Amino acid sequence: MSSKTKIFDNLINIKEEVKSCCKSANRKTNSVKIMAVSKNISRSIIIEAVKTGHRIFGENRVQEALKKWPVIKDSYPKIKLHMIGPLQSNKTKQAIEVFDVIETVDREKIALEILKYKKKTKTLPDLYVQINIGEEKQKNGYLPHKSVDFIKECNLSGLNIVGVMGIAPLREPPAPYFALLKNIANEAGVKNISMGMSGDFKDAIYMGATIIRVGTMIFGNREAGILKGDNIEL
Repeated sequence: MSSKTKIFDNLINIKEEVKSCCKSANRKTNSVKIMAVSKNISRSIIIEAVKTGHRIFGENRVQEALKKWPVIKDSYPKIKLHMIGPLQSNKTKQAIEVFDVIETVDREKIALEILKYKKKTKTLPDLYVQINIGEEKQKNGYLPHKSVDFIKECNLSGLNIVGVMGIAPLREPPAPYFALLKNIANEAGVKNISMGMSGDFKDAIYMGATIIRVGTMIFGNREAGILKGDNIEL
Protein backbone atom coordinates (compact mmCIF):
# COMPACT_ATOMS: atom_id res chain seq x y z
CA MET A 1 0.00 0.00 0.00
CA SER A 2 1.40 3.41 -1.00
CA SER A 3 1.89 6.21 1.53
CA LYS A 4 -0.78 8.23 -0.30
CA THR A 5 -3.28 5.39 0.05
CA LYS A 6 -2.48 4.98 3.77
CA ILE A 7 -2.86 8.70 4.42
CA PHE A 8 -6.11 8.83 2.45
CA ASP A 9 -7.50 5.86 4.37
CA ASN A 10 -6.38 7.36 7.69
CA LEU A 11 -8.09 10.66 6.91
CA ILE A 12 -11.28 8.86 5.89
CA ASN A 13 -11.26 6.91 9.17
CA ILE A 14 -10.73 10.04 11.25
CA LYS A 15 -13.47 11.89 9.40
CA GLU A 16 -15.85 9.03 10.13
CA GLU A 17 -14.95 9.16 13.83
CA VAL A 18 -15.48 12.91 13.89
CA LYS A 19 -18.81 12.50 12.12
CA SER A 20 -19.92 9.92 14.68
CA CYS A 21 -18.83 12.12 17.61
CA CYS A 22 -20.63 15.12 16.16
CA LYS A 23 -23.80 13.10 15.71
CA SER A 24 -23.67 11.93 19.34
CA ALA A 25 -23.02 15.49 20.51
CA ASN A 26 -25.84 16.85 18.32
CA ARG A 27 -23.40 18.95 16.33
CA LYS A 28 -22.98 19.49 12.60
CA THR A 29 -20.04 17.56 11.17
CA ASN A 30 -18.65 20.64 9.43
CA SER A 31 -18.45 22.45 12.78
CA VAL A 32 -15.23 20.53 13.56
CA LYS A 33 -12.10 20.86 11.43
CA ILE A 34 -9.23 18.38 11.42
CA MET A 35 -5.69 19.75 11.58
CA ALA A 36 -2.98 17.39 10.32
CA VAL A 37 0.05 17.94 12.56
CA SER A 38 3.09 17.58 10.32
CA LYS A 39 5.93 18.13 12.77
CA ASN A 40 9.00 16.12 11.62
CA ILE A 41 7.14 14.92 8.51
CA SER A 42 8.95 15.39 5.21
CA ARG A 43 7.57 17.52 2.39
CA SER A 44 7.06 14.47 0.21
CA ILE A 45 4.77 12.85 2.78
CA ILE A 46 2.95 16.12 3.45
CA ILE A 47 2.29 16.54 -0.26
CA GLU A 48 0.69 13.09 -0.33
CA ALA A 49 -1.78 14.38 2.27
CA VAL A 50 -2.34 17.59 0.31
CA LYS A 51 -3.09 15.60 -2.82
CA THR A 52 -5.92 13.80 -1.02
CA GLY A 53 -7.58 17.20 -0.61
CA HIS A 54 -6.59 18.00 2.96
CA ARG A 55 -5.81 21.67 3.52
CA ILE A 56 -5.31 22.34 7.27
CA PHE A 57 -1.91 21.58 8.78
CA GLY A 58 -0.04 22.39 11.98
CA GLU A 59 3.66 22.87 12.71
CA ASN A 60 5.48 23.29 16.02
CA ARG A 61 8.62 25.13 14.93
CA VAL A 62 9.11 28.20 12.78
CA GLN A 63 12.40 27.09 11.24
CA GLU A 64 11.03 23.71 10.19
CA ALA A 65 7.96 25.37 8.69
CA LEU A 66 10.14 27.75 6.67
CA LYS A 67 12.05 24.81 5.20
CA LYS A 68 8.95 22.93 4.11
CA TRP A 69 5.95 25.11 3.53
CA PRO A 70 6.64 28.11 1.26
CA VAL A 71 7.16 25.90 -1.80
CA ILE A 72 4.12 23.75 -0.95
CA LYS A 73 1.88 26.78 -0.39
CA ASP A 74 2.97 28.30 -3.69
CA SER A 75 1.44 25.29 -5.45
CA TYR A 76 -1.52 24.87 -3.07
CA PRO A 77 -2.56 28.39 -1.99
CA LYS A 78 -5.72 27.25 -0.18
CA ILE A 79 -3.65 25.58 2.56
CA LYS A 80 -4.09 26.98 6.07
CA LEU A 81 -0.95 26.49 8.17
CA HIS A 82 -1.25 26.77 11.95
CA MET A 83 1.55 27.53 14.39
CA ILE A 84 0.92 25.25 17.39
CA GLY A 85 4.30 25.26 19.14
CA PRO A 86 5.89 27.83 21.47
CA LEU A 87 6.72 31.06 19.65
CA GLN A 88 9.97 32.81 20.50
CA SER A 89 9.80 36.57 20.24
CA ASN A 90 12.81 36.70 17.87
CA LYS A 91 10.95 34.36 15.47
CA THR A 92 7.78 36.46 15.37
CA LYS A 93 8.46 38.14 12.03
CA GLN A 94 9.21 34.82 10.33
CA ALA A 95 6.14 33.21 11.89
CA ILE A 96 3.92 36.00 10.53
CA GLU A 97 5.37 35.42 7.07
CA VAL A 98 4.77 31.65 6.87
CA PHE A 99 1.75 30.90 9.09
CA ASP A 100 -1.91 31.63 8.41
CA VAL A 101 -2.89 31.07 12.04
CA ILE A 102 -0.79 31.50 15.19
CA GLU A 103 -2.41 29.54 18.04
CA THR A 104 0.27 30.23 20.63
CA VAL A 105 -0.07 33.85 21.67
CA ASP A 106 0.73 32.98 25.27
CA ARG A 107 2.13 36.13 26.91
CA GLU A 108 2.23 39.90 26.63
CA LYS A 109 5.69 39.93 25.02
CA ILE A 110 4.47 37.90 22.04
CA ALA A 111 1.35 40.05 21.69
CA LEU A 112 3.50 43.19 21.64
CA GLU A 113 5.87 41.71 19.04
CA ILE A 114 2.96 40.83 16.76
CA LEU A 115 1.46 44.28 17.26
CA LYS A 116 4.79 45.83 16.24
CA TYR A 117 4.73 43.96 12.93
CA LYS A 118 1.06 44.76 12.30
CA LYS A 119 2.12 48.23 11.18
CA LYS A 120 4.56 46.76 8.66
CA THR A 121 2.43 44.12 6.97
CA LYS A 122 -0.84 44.18 5.04
CA THR A 123 -2.30 41.16 6.79
CA LEU A 124 -1.68 39.32 10.03
CA PRO A 125 -2.31 35.62 10.66
CA ASP A 126 -5.43 34.78 12.63
CA LEU A 127 -4.50 34.79 16.30
CA TYR A 128 -5.45 32.42 19.13
CA VAL A 129 -4.49 32.79 22.78
CA GLN A 130 -2.99 29.66 24.30
CA ILE A 131 -4.45 28.88 27.72
CA ASN A 132 -2.65 26.70 30.26
CA ILE A 133 -5.92 24.97 31.19
CA GLY A 134 -4.19 22.54 33.56
CA GLU A 135 -2.03 25.26 35.15
CA GLU A 136 1.00 23.03 34.58
CA LYS A 137 4.44 24.51 35.23
CA GLN A 138 6.03 22.76 32.23
CA LYS A 139 3.47 24.09 29.73
CA ASN A 140 3.14 27.47 28.10
CA GLY A 141 -0.07 29.45 28.12
CA TYR A 142 -1.99 32.11 29.97
CA LEU A 143 -3.49 31.14 33.30
CA PRO A 144 -7.24 30.54 32.99
CA HIS A 145 -8.33 33.16 35.52
CA LYS A 146 -6.34 35.87 33.70
CA SER A 147 -7.00 34.83 30.11
CA VAL A 148 -10.27 36.65 29.39
CA ASP A 149 -8.80 39.97 30.48
CA PHE A 150 -5.71 39.29 28.35
CA ILE A 151 -7.83 38.55 25.28
CA LYS A 152 -9.79 41.76 25.80
CA GLU A 153 -6.57 43.76 26.24
CA CYS A 154 -5.17 42.28 23.01
CA ASN A 155 -8.30 43.24 21.11
CA LEU A 156 -8.30 46.77 22.53
CA SER A 157 -4.67 47.18 21.47
CA GLY A 158 -5.52 46.33 17.86
CA LEU A 159 -4.91 42.59 17.73
CA ASN A 160 -7.89 40.54 16.64
CA ILE A 161 -7.99 37.40 18.79
CA VAL A 162 -10.32 34.93 17.08
CA GLY A 163 -9.73 31.76 19.10
CA VAL A 164 -8.25 29.92 22.06
CA MET A 165 -6.07 26.82 22.28
CA GLY A 166 -5.36 24.46 25.14
CA ILE A 167 -3.88 21.06 25.99
CA ALA A 168 -5.39 18.88 28.70
CA PRO A 169 -3.01 17.33 31.27
CA LEU A 170 -1.86 13.78 30.63
CA ARG A 171 -3.31 10.95 32.69
CA GLU A 172 -6.27 13.02 33.83
CA PRO A 173 -9.84 13.02 32.49
CA PRO A 174 -9.73 15.75 29.82
CA ALA A 175 -13.40 16.74 29.75
CA PRO A 176 -13.31 19.21 32.69
CA TYR A 177 -10.32 21.02 31.18
CA PHE A 178 -12.00 21.20 27.77
CA ALA A 179 -15.15 22.53 29.43
CA LEU A 180 -13.02 25.23 31.07
CA LEU A 181 -11.56 26.27 27.71
CA LYS A 182 -15.03 26.36 26.17
CA ASN A 183 -16.23 28.62 28.99
CA ILE A 184 -13.26 30.95 28.51
CA ALA A 185 -14.00 31.18 24.79
CA ASN A 186 -17.65 31.99 25.50
CA GLU A 187 -16.79 34.66 28.07
CA ALA A 188 -14.19 36.24 25.78
CA GLY A 189 -16.52 36.13 22.79
CA VAL A 190 -14.31 34.04 20.49
CA LYS A 191 -15.66 31.25 18.30
CA ASN A 192 -12.60 29.12 17.49
CA ILE A 193 -11.57 26.51 20.05
CA SER A 194 -8.51 24.39 19.26
CA MET A 195 -8.41 21.43 21.64
CA GLY A 196 -8.09 17.68 21.47
CA MET A 197 -5.39 15.49 19.99
CA SER A 198 -5.17 11.86 18.89
CA GLY A 199 -5.86 10.49 22.37
CA ASP A 200 -8.63 12.81 23.49
CA PHE A 201 -10.23 14.49 20.48
CA LYS A 202 -13.53 12.69 21.05
CA ASP A 203 -13.90 14.33 24.47
CA ALA A 204 -12.89 17.64 22.91
CA ILE A 205 -15.64 17.41 20.29
CA TYR A 206 -18.25 16.72 22.96
CA MET A 207 -17.01 19.75 24.88
CA GLY A 208 -17.17 22.11 21.89
CA ALA A 209 -13.89 21.94 19.95
CA THR A 210 -14.01 23.59 16.54
CA ILE A 211 -10.61 22.23 15.48
CA ILE A 212 -8.74 19.11 16.61
CA ARG A 213 -5.03 18.42 16.18
CA VAL A 214 -4.13 14.97 14.85
CA GLY A 215 -0.70 13.76 13.73
CA THR A 216 0.21 10.10 14.21
CA MET A 217 -3.30 8.94 13.30
CA ILE A 218 -2.76 10.49 9.85
CA PHE A 219 0.95 10.12 9.14
CA GLY A 220 1.84 7.13 11.29
CA ASN A 221 5.19 6.86 13.06
CA ARG A 222 6.96 10.22 12.84
CA GLU A 223 10.36 8.58 12.53
CA ALA A 224 9.25 7.02 9.27
CA GLY A 225 8.49 10.44 7.78
CA ILE A 226 11.24 12.46 9.37
CA LEU A 227 12.13 15.74 7.67
CA LYS A 228 14.51 15.23 4.78
CA GLY A 229 16.16 17.50 2.28
CA ASP A 230 14.72 15.62 -0.68
CA ASN A 231 13.76 17.19 -3.96
CA ILE A 232 9.99 17.31 -4.27
CA GLU A 233 7.96 17.26 -7.44
CA LEU A 234 4.94 19.47 -6.89
